[in-house]
Amino acid sequence: MMTSGEAMTTRWFPSALKTAEAPPGMRIYAIGDIHGRADLLHVLAEAMVEDLRARPCGQAVTVFIGDYIDRGLGSNGVLKRLSTGDFPTPIVALRGNHEEALLRFLNDAAALDDWVENGALTTLHSYGVDAGEEVAQGGASQVRVKFLSHFPQEHRRFIEETRLWAEYGGYFFCHAGVRRSAPLHLQAPHDLMNIREGFLDCGESFGKVIVHGHTPHNDVEDLPNRINLDTRAFKTGVLTAVALDGAERRFIQTA
Repeated sequence: MMTSGEAMTTRWFPSALKTAEAPPGMRIYAIGDIHGRADLLHVLAEAMVEDLRARPCGQAVTVFIGDYIDRGLGSNGVLKRLSTGDFPTPIVALRGNHEEALLRFLNDAAALDDWVENGALTTLHSYGVDAGEEVAQGGASQVRVKFLSHFPQEHRRFIEETRLWAEYGGYFFCHAGVRRSAPLHLQAPHDLMNIREGFLDCGESFGKVIVHGHTPHNDVEDLPNRINLDTRAFKTGVLTAVALDGAERRFIQTA
């Protein structure tokens, strides 16, 4: 993981694959799992500003694949930026399994253990909540009370309004993946946010190219039927985006 004294850069590289097309005149950016790395999100946003300046387009939108929170130390910063729409393009925010775990906790303190297993302690800390201290005083219910008093309504509204999927041209976007046995528009929410088996090992077409994250990988998985953008940003410092222009795919990574 990079330290605060290190300069972060970005790199672009093209894909040789052309198995789907974005809508005519429209550029789609998609960004993988951020997991609390507000610093990397800033660097990637600056790179996108440069890309838009160097390659003007009629219309652009950025799809966030989900998992904005947990593990990294800047979940508060990530949600602050995205909930205010502070980004170079309009955004579409999808829901990951980590956001789903947060929403369960907001509605039921008993869900704290499950959320903690997903890396909640760093998120709580980013909002000024010491879970250990609050548990000692009143258990999970006290953690929830303290967190709710520190969690801005704008951040909660942003999470609650996240979508499960989006579709543009020949691309279908979701957090984890899909089940080939069901139409894309009729996928189960649990699969869209959690699936691995039956999706990652499928080499056949899903009807559209699936752009997803959820399963950490050392490198971008740029395949004919799917694109995996989860490159362990919270740990490696490598946050990945793809730019979809017509039939072209270009990747940008923090490095």
